[in-house]
Amino acid sequence: MTCRQCGTEIAEKALICFKCGAATTEARYQPAATSRRGLPVSAVVSILAVALLAAAATYVGRTPGGETPRLFTWIVVAIAVVIVGLRAYARRR
Repeated sequence: MTCRQCGTEIAEKALICFKCGAATTEARYQPAATSRRGLPVSAVVSILAVALLAAAATYVGRTPGGETPRLFTWIVVAIAVVIVGLRAYARRR
């Protein structure tokens, strides 16, 4: 077989030319066209959760004596866990 690029004689089963590096066959794999239509849902939820955590930090900073209700602390921890979970799920996909 002859290379289409440089004309060098190459083996019949060669995938590329040893001299110029040109492919001997057409690529079969064509990547699918991707269209981005904005932020994914997990990113929006994460942004909202971070905003809630910032609001919670502001609230905690303004409370006298640093005393916060126990339920409020658990809610903040739950929001943080949701953020971490969503980010881990988004990376796996």
